[in-house]
Amino acid sequence: MRRLKRIVLPAAGGRPLTLYERVAPVLSVLGVVLMIFGGSIAVPWAVSRATADGAHAAYVEAIVVTLVAGLVLYLGTRGRHRREIQPRDGFLLVALVWTVLPAFATIPLLAQIPALSFTDAYFECVSGLTATGATVLTGLDALPVSINVWRTLMIWMGGMGIIVLAVAILPLLGVGGSQLFRAEMAGPMKDTRLTPRIEETAKGLWFVYFILTAACAACYSAAGMGTADAVMHAFTTVGLGGFSSHDASFGYFDSPLIEAVAVIFMLMSAINFTVHFMAIRGRGPMAYARDPEAKRVAFWAGAATFMVGMHLWGQGTYDDLATAMRHAVFHVVSVGTTTGYAAADYAQWPVFAPALMLFLSCFLASAGSTGGGIKMIRAVVLFRQALRELTRIVHPHAVVQVKVDGRVIENNLIFAVLAYMLMYGGTVIVAMMMLMASGLDIVTSVSAVLASINNLGPGLGLVGPASTYAPLTDFQTWVCTATMLLGRLELFAIVVLLTPAFWRK
Repeated sequence: MRRLKRIVLPAAGGRPLTLYERVAPVLSVLGVVLMIFGGSIAVPWAVSRATADGAHAAYVEAIVVTLVAGLVLYLGTRGRHRREIQPRDGFLLVALVWTVLPAFATIPLLAQIPALSFTDAYFECVSGLTATGATVLTGLDALPVSINVWRTLMIWMGGMGIIVLAVAILPLLGVGGSQLFRAEMAGPMKDTRLTPRIEETAKGLWFVYFILTAACAACYSAAGMGTADAVMHAFTTVGLGGFSSHDASFGYFDSPLIEAVAVIFMLMSAINFTVHFMAIRGRGPMAYARDPEAKRVAFWAGAATFMVGMHLWGQGTYDDLATAMRHAVFHVVSVGTTTGYAAADYAQWPVFAPALMLFLSCFLASAGSTGGGIKMIRAVVLFRQALRELTRIVHPHAVVQVKVDGRVIENNLIFAVLAYMLMYGGTVIVAMMMLMASGLDIVTSVSAVLASINNLGPGLGLVGPASTYAPLTDFQTWVCTATMLLGRLELFAIVVLLTPAFWRK
């Protein structure tokens, strides 16, 4: 009872909380996250010093500014109106983290690329931290190596989530880590835990993430990549972000072996990381066989690869079936898992192929993975619900349950999935109309919105795999930026902040 009073009536005299009193604990945690983020900038600084690429001063400035801002926020709110963070506080914190951190991440880019505007720099950093992989930059091969390290490191950190990292390594924050974890983790089934304590759960996820990244880098290196390229591409492969250190992306390497490594690790990263953890903990391959998403990810990736490969061969895009299948498997997996690598300009392929791959990006990745889109489990639930409604039409009095691999899906979860899909579709339509109203053609508008909300990266038309988002106007760039954030936080975490109920005392 005492704890309930401290949460509900923390202000003196039992009066309602003021707006500042409500947000003070959130700002305090935001300050800590900013300081963690500032510390991460030491990685590209160390690379810059080691390679003498001349960019180290930019990182010193970024580190100082970010650490000072975080310290001011933390000290300015520390101990004031202390209370346990509540679920809606978690949503506010997540939204602030994913909108504020990119602003500080722009400092090295703005310092080293003078022609870059803040709009484009913010877009680039949002794309990195949301693991989208869309870029406005060209001349990547000529950039200081530390800048490319910073871009790819943002993908890696954003892939699993800065908030999960904070919960994993800062159990002494004194806030409700469970609320933060639920607001950040992707997918409709967020209550599945690996361990009884939420901090241990986040640590387990990061352990799997780190091991997978290290293995990916080692395999890239063994396949012929240089050490720096291997590490950077491991960051963006496991993070399913797709940033590359070369303008030609994987076309720079032109290596079937390197592409095969990428395909394997992209598919692994598109599977729920809790499944990897359970496999490591002793369940072995059976953990993947029992997962409702993993086998469907493999099936649809294989089916789409076969269709695209046969289509490319049949249309004469490639002379022999082996070459057609090589390009098909790499690009189907890359686009479908929302990574966004390219080894060829697939926008020039017969339209069926890129259209199918773009559609696949909407659902191929699993919940709990680093991929984007609506997630495989939602697509399965929607399909099962459609079958239930068809059965009800034929048998109006039948009691039909929605099941996925024998597990009954509760109606409240089905309603949540339906609400999410309504918001997803509405967001796509509104953003697409805004881009078309601003002068973009329909192909570029539709593909840019889908690539942004699915956190895919390259689209078609002006923003195809052989181009960048640089041709967009500032307005169009901000529309895509907002869409990336909505997609990364799965709509609800942002849209809930716009509801009157969220701010009601």
